[in-house]
Amino acid sequence: MLSNNNDNAWIKNIIGFLSGLIFGIGLLLSGMTNPAKVIGFLDITGAWDISLALVMGGALIIAFVGFAIAKKRVANQETSYSGEPIGLPTNTNITAQLVIGSTLFGMGWGLAGICPGPAVVMLGGLAFNGAWQAVVFILAMLAGMFVYQLTNK
Repeated sequence: MLSNNNDNAWIKNIIGFLSGLIFGIGLLLSGMTNPAKVIGFLDITGAWDISLALVMGGALIIAFVGFAIAKKRVANQETSYSGEPIGLPTNTNITAQLVIGSTLFGMGWGLAGICPGPAVVMLGGLAFNGAWQAVVFILAMLAGMFVYQLTNK
């Protein structure tokens, strides 16, 4: 699709930047960078806040459309719009490692009210809103990644 590698790198960087910007703005507008809002969603016995379910539903619709387009392009042996090959996940095994990791992620999300995407957005606004929780969360996330690397060599 594109003629040279410099054009391809430029397009990939622009697409990545715009995707991240739209994602971050979406997280801010939906309130998902507010840990109290997330914890309100997880508190099904108290003052339950359904808004996170609506955000997740919207994200699932967009992901469904994106994966459908990607699958069609792969079936037609086409590349991505930036000219790169499309790599779709193929592993469908549910392992103990996956279950344990998912459980730890869910526990951390429930305790802190923060997950990785909103944490990065919150970190970007640290100077403005004093979201020290994002710093603690990201440090814990990086420690978890480090432990994973040590245990899976």
